[in-house]
Amino acid sequence: MTKGILGRKVGMTQVFTETGELIAVTVVEATPNTVLQVKNAETDGYNALQLGYQDKRAVLSNKPEQGHASKANTTPKRYVREIRNAEGEFNAGDEIKVDTFAAGDYVDVTGITKGHGFQGNIKKDGQSRGPMAHGSRYHRRPGSMGAVINRVFKGKLLPGRMGNNKRTMQNVAIVHVDVENNLLLLKGNVPGANKSLLTVKSTVKVNAKHPEVKMAGASASAVATEEA
Repeated sequence: MTKGILGRKVGMTQVFTETGELIAVTVVEATPNTVLQVKNAETDGYNALQLGYQDKRAVLSNKPEQGHASKANTTPKRYVREIRNAEGEFNAGDEIKVDTFAAGDYVDVTGITKGHGFQGNIKKDGQSRGPMAHGSRYHRRPGSMGAVINRVFKGKLLPGRMGNNKRTMQNVAIVHVDVENNLLLLKGNVPGANKSLLTVKSTVKVNAKHPEVKMAGASASAVATEEA
């Protein structure tokens, strides 16, 4: 069974653990998510919770969205995502808060990586440049297109758009849960730019050897205030 919540990446800061170790953490603001729909195998073919995050102005929502949200006695949401095989019994209109997780849990975090626009093969794929001498005629070009005329082999590394991809970071430790301020402190960095949407779910790769991480000293609310 899976636990999950949608949140917004606030930024990064540092905290001390109980052992005195200084670690970097990502602050995720996860205000209460609303259960828009409960899907089950009998009617939908699979089990899932459909979560809505952040209210959306009525003028930006169409009638199907408004009707779907009204069934859960809520307003249309900006972000709608599904959590497969969700843990617990829920009904449409229920709220999921950060207290569904606890410090020491390990989660998988999914987000959209930062976009870097159109980049060359050196920056995008880490290729090496050619000699910079005046007679080289080969400096930052992608090189040979392959051995076959009028064809480029599949997988050839060429200039193109960099970033803006959906990525999941697995086995991220939760350092602290601040229920009062709806904050999760995750160890290390996670995909995405600040203010971007993150999906936090219990990890699929359970490892009994995971070290437990506990924060000491200042509370998460103090950390969030300092970060702001």
